[in-house]
Amino acid sequence: MTEQVLLQTVDSRGVARLTMNRPELRNAFNEALIGAVCDAVGRLNAEPNVRAIVLTGAGAAFSAGADLNMMRRAAGYSAVENRDDARRLAHMLHAIYASPKPTIALVNGPAMGGGVGLVAACDIAIAGEDAFFALSEVRLGLVPAVISPFVVQAIGARQARRYFLTGERFDAETARRIGLVHMVAMKAQLEASLDGVIENLLACGPGAVAEAKDLIRAVKSRPITEAVMEDTAERIARLRASPEGKEGVSAFLEKRRPNWVKA
Repeated sequence: MTEQVLLQTVDSRGVARLTMNRPELRNAFNEALIGAVCDAVGRLNAEPNVRAIVLTGAGAAFSAGADLNMMRRAAGYSAVENRDDARRLAHMLHAIYASPKPTIALVNGPAMGGGVGLVAACDIAIAGEDAFFALSEVRLGLVPAVISPFVVQAIGARQARRYFLTGERFDAETARRIGLVHMVAMKAQLEASLDGVIENLLACGPGAVAEAKDLIRAVKSRPITEAVMEDTAERIARLRASPEGKEGVSAFLEKRRPNWVKA
């Protein structure tokens, strides 16, 4: 079942690729896909040889969001069942967002509704120039509730007040301008753009990358108080004394590659 909804590969560099594999439904996610993504990310998080996780879609779309058949079933759920169903989606997004590995959304086509949430949950997003996006829940009489913490963090409240309320489509360049994606590439250059980002990630200490992600979560939107300054001082002091920190500084001074960079 997992291979029917999610393809997983790990290359020789330690780059894992998760490909949502429901192209006939534009990779809309159902219970099986949500569970498969959660399980796969959990396993990859625990694998020391994995250096980065790429999320993309099979076929012409990234993800159309929630499967309409799943939504139709949810309409008949009890309140408790509906909350449990929504929580599963939240846990999938949080697994991606909180992963200690760098996560990259390779947006190979349209991302709609919950698909936008997947993009926002990733650390880095690269979109094909023909990709488009929509937070279209309001057009179904719904709201993008579960994905909202991730999307608002990515695009800000001001942009959310437009796109959450209108449900309108916007193109890849608009997505870049408002902060949803970092890069827009011609479709033929998507893989090359991804390789460039991965090359930069693999030049960095894997422990430091995980620590950098945690640092962002720790300081974002917080006033610069004594507690924050103490926390950041403790973090850098700890990393300077760590084996990875010592190796990185030594490699720089000795003008050689650190041991995490493959020859």
